[in-house]
Amino acid sequence: MTVLMRSLETAVPSTVLKQAEARDVFAAQEGLTRLGTRLVRTCFDAAAIDTRYSSIAEFSWDKPTHAPEFFDSATGRLLTPSTKTRNDLFVREATPLFVETARRALDKADGLGPEDVTHVITVSCTGFFNPGPDYRIVRELGLRPSVQRFHLGFMGCYAAFPALRAAKQFCEADPNAVVLVSVVELCTLHVRSSNDPDTILGASLFADGAAAAVVSARDLPLTQPALSLDAFETTLTPVGEETMAWNIGDRGFEMVLGTYVPHIIDEHITGALEPLLARDPALAGRAHAEIEHWAIHPGGRSIVDKVVTRLGLSEDQAVPARETLREFGNMSSATIMFVFDYILGLPWADSPGSAAGAGTAEGTPPGEGQARTDDGARPGSERVCAMAFGPGLTVETALLTRVRP
Repeated sequence: MTVLMRSLETAVPSTVLKQAEARDVFAAQEGLTRLGTRLVRTCFDAAAIDTRYSSIAEFSWDKPTHAPEFFDSATGRLLTPSTKTRNDLFVREATPLFVETARRALDKADGLGPEDVTHVITVSCTGFFNPGPDYRIVRELGLRPSVQRFHLGFMGCYAAFPALRAAKQFCEADPNAVVLVSVVELCTLHVRSSNDPDTILGASLFADGAAAAVVSARDLPLTQPALSLDAFETTLTPVGEETMAWNIGDRGFEMVLGTYVPHIIDEHITGALEPLLARDPALAGRAHAEIEHWAIHPGGRSIVDKVVTRLGLSEDQAVPARETLREFGNMSSATIMFVFDYILGLPWADSPGSAAGAGTAEGTPPGEGQARTDDGARPGSERVCAMAFGPGLTVETALLTRVRP
C-alpha cells in the first residue's frame, strides 16, 4: 500500500519583515548592553535570512496603530504584551490560516472533496484555543461531523513529522481514509528584546507560516507531483535536553535555543539516520549524497551547514533548505512543509536542463509490487530524505519518494 501526500499548500501572513530593518529595530532597543547590541547585529547578519513574515500588522511601518500592543512604530520601541494578549492574537490570526490552507489543499487534491475527509490533524506550538483549529476546519470546510480530529500541540519544530506519520498510519489502517493535515506557527507573537543570547538568536530566526496537506492511499489518478510517505523514525540524542526548550512565561512563550545545538546535530545526525535508511535495503551502504533530495529543517544557517558537511551532501542538495530559510526564516513546524513544497516544484532529473540525478522515465504512482530500477528507485520517482530537530533534543527523520503524475 502506498500512502501519498497528494497535495500541499503553503501560506504566510501579509506583514513582511526585512531582516536588515528588523536587526536595526532590535539593536536600538533600550536596555541592551553593548554586548547585547553586538549579539543582535551578529545573529541577524549571520542568519542567512532576507525576509520573514509576521501576523503582527504593527510590525509594518506603513500601518501605524493608535494603541499599539506589540510595536510602537512612532518610537521604534518593542512592547511587552502579556501571554494572554499574544495568545488572543494567535486565535484571531491563526484560525483563518488553518482554515484557508486546509481549504486550498483539499481543493488541489483532485478526485477528493470535503465529503471524503475522514481525519483532521492540526499542529502548532505557538498558541492554544478550544474548540480548536481542528474544530474550525471541520465547520468552515463543511466536513462531516463524524470526522476524527487530532491536535498536536507544543512539540516544536519537528511536529509536522509525527503529524504526517499519524496520517500514514491512519491510511494504512483504513485504505479509504483521507487525512487533512494543517500546520500553523505564529512564532513572531513571542519575540522580545533581551540581552539573553538564546532570546536574541530566536528573534533573529523565527517567523510565521502555514501549510496544509491531503494524505491518502486511495487509488486515484495523479495530476501533479506527489510525495509517497515511505518511512519515519524518531530518536533522542543522549545530550542536549537543556539546549532547546519552549516554555510559557508571563510575557509570552520563551524559547531556549542554545548555540551548541548545531554541534549536537553534527555529532549525532549520522546515527539518527541509520535506522531510517536501514528500512530500505536499496539505500544500505550507499553514500548519503546518492539520495536525490534532502529536506533539511533549516533551524538556522549553522544547522544546515553542519548537516551538509557531516553527510557529504552537495550544495545543490542544500538549496531547498537554504532558500526556504532565506525567503521565510524558521517557521517552526511549518518550515519543513515549505521545504517539501520547494522540492515538489523542482525539475525532474531527466528533464532538459535539470541537474543530474536518479530520476527515471515517466511511470505510475509507486505500489508494493512495482519494479525498481537497478539503483533502487521506482520508475518515474526520486527519493527524498527529510529531517527536523526539536526540544529534547529530538531528531525526526522521514524517507519519502517524489512521484510524477
